[in-house]
Parts: sequence; structure tokens; C-alpha cells
Amino acid sequence: MLALSGQRPMHWLLGHTAGRAYDQLAALADELPLRAGPRPEVQRCGYCRPAPDVIEAFARVAVGDRLRALAFRLELGPDRRWRCAAVEVGPQTAAGAR
Repeated sequence: MLALSGQRPMHWLLGHTAGRAYDQLAALADELPLRAGPRPEVQRCGYCRPAPDVIEAFARVAVGDRLRALAFRLELGPDRRWRCAAVEVGPQTAAGAR
């Protein structure tokens, strides 16, 4: 969330991503989808475990009066560290459309 809002540089994510996820995040960060106002606020998050070494997580993030949905796939690497393997950002909606 920090890189997608412009609060951290993209290279900050290098050790936290695997495979194409860094490229996905870099493309998203160019648009700064969470920078459209005040500091982003996580309103809700959750996850599921489709496999022991995989977590699929989501977060609903408010930026002022707008909401964005973020989805992440985290995978446990051979070094036993979790890394983001995929990320998606949903369309922006009005906060009243919860």
C-alpha cells in the first residue's frame, strides 16, 4: 500500500515480491492508485489459505471519499519467507457504495 500511494519508492518492494508481481506493482505504482487524497486507510481485510504455502488476501482501502479493493497472493518461498506473487487493484468507487 505504501508504494501504491507514493509514500515509499518501488525498490522498497524488491525483497517482498516474487516473479511477475514486482512488474505488476511497478505498473500500478506508476498510476499511484491510492494517492487521490488523504493518507489511505485500510477499512477491512481478510484472507483464505488455498494451500499451506499460499495466502490469498484482500483489503478494502479508503482514500478520502473513494474506495479501492486490493487483492494479493502471497507464497512461501524455499527460504521460508512470504512474498507477494500477484496483486490486483479493483476500480475506484464512491465510499457510500460499500
